[in-house]
Amino acid sequence: MSDDIIGSLTNAVRIAIENATVNDLVYMDCDYLSRLVARRKIFDEHTATVLGSVPRVKPAVDELYIWMTNTYLPQRFPTIFTLSKTSNIDSNTSNSLSNYLHNNAINETLRTSPYTDPSDSLRTLGSHIDSDMLILLPTETASQTTSETTYTLVGFQVCMPNGFNTASKLNLTLADIHGPVPRYKEKLEKSMDRFFARIAVGQFARRANWTITTRPDLYAASGNHAHHGEEVEKEEIDPDHAWVRCELQILWRLPESKALVFMVKTYMYTLRQIKEEGMGEELATAIEGMEAGSVPEVYEYKRGIAWGESTKRYLRS
Repeated sequence: MSDDIIGSLTNAVRIAIENATVNDLVYMDCDYLSRLVARRKIFDEHTATVLGSVPRVKPAVDELYIWMTNTYLPQRFPTIFTLSKTSNIDSNTSNSLSNYLHNNAINETLRTSPYTDPSDSLRTLGSHIDSDMLILLPTETASQTTSETTYTLVGFQVCMPNGFNTASKLNLTLADIHGPVPRYKEKLEKSMDRFFARIAVGQFARRANWTITTRPDLYAASGNHAHHGEEVEKEEIDPDHAWVRCELQILWRLPESKALVFMVKTYMYTLRQIKEEGMGEELATAIEGMEAGSVPEVYEYKRGIAWGESTKRYLRS
């Protein structure tokens, strides 16, 4: 089990942000092969929900694609990704870098020049990297009523949404994207806008976000959150069929386009795994911290009323 994830469970209920490095962008683990199979199936079955872009994102996606395929992946994971010189592998498109990248883990070759459609480039990256990616650019507005720079979602590949339809968030600002999050506007909007605007090239920030769910699906475009006024009943949790769903999130900036890239890797652990790892009390304490925190409505938003009491009881039994 990942120390990065488990060590962040307690702090994740507060937007606890810490420094990261370029080496933290992509994680490889024992689930890599099965996750690629799952991601490709999700791309095929839910294309309209998990993949999207607007025209102005293309320079940023091209920059991301070229750097990932030509530099980052082969340098960070040289035994998995191998660069070689070759002729064009796609006869319909010029591969100006005259390279191809071979994924030795699945014996597949991918091009190193981006596609004409940025959504195709994002899908290719998401078919070889077990991380979701969201691209943000400064908001285009006819008139600025504030001096703060705000950011808008302009492209994404998100195979593992946690209770939301990412396609419905395309071309929305951070504030609009987080509209359903309790007290986001009054508690977090200004600080998050400032934080996103301050991210410098070469700076990497990460945080963990977690919840508990009784759904094993990696693709969960709805159902993991309770809306205001929704009646939620308490449930008796089965520790083998209840999961801690944890996202390791990395935020960084591309040097040329200055776009922000938000990468998310999803982990799923059963409650039994958490308890057997000796993390039962820590998770139970984190649940209590969420319930009594500065925004206790988050506990309700994450459906804590359903799973909270029985989960704590099991973890401390």
